[in-house]
Amino acid sequence: MALQPDDLLDARGLPCPLPLLKAKQALARLAPGQLLEVMATDAGSWQDFETFTAQSHHVMLEREARGDVYHYWIRKGGEGTS
Repeated sequence: MALQPDDLLDARGLPCPLPLLKAKQALARLAPGQLLEVMATDAGSWQDFETFTAQSHHVMLEREARGDVYHYWIRKGGEGTS
């Protein structure tokens, strides 16, 4: 993967909805345009992150499953976004 994240969130082992909640907290600490990589093992996170980015100004650049670990790369949107 050529994407170089500005921050990495390891949410492996956390049940729904914690991976998404932790990702929201991590995104709040980033500047607009920065990239967050999230690793999660919760299968529900696949849909959670898709819905979240569709309803926010953040952009999911890529996502993939590597065995039982899901990886998400989310670019933070402009200020005042969810």
